Amino acid sequence: MQEIVLTLVFSIVMLVFMAFPAMKIVESIEKITPISKRLYNILQILLTILLSFIIGLFLKFA
Repeated sequence: MQEIVLTLVFSIVMLVFMAFPAMKIVESIEKITPISKRLYNILQILLTILLSFIIGLFLKFA
């Protein structure tokens, strides 16, 4: 249980720093395929959460 909480704490801190890479990834996807504004926002939020969780896992286990 403590490992899960520690991973989530690392991930929450990284949310701020992963917003910019998520924006760049979604912008590059938008250049390839036109997407709606709603899908753009959803992708950006999901990628921000996913990237911060990946970095949180890396910080926990590396």
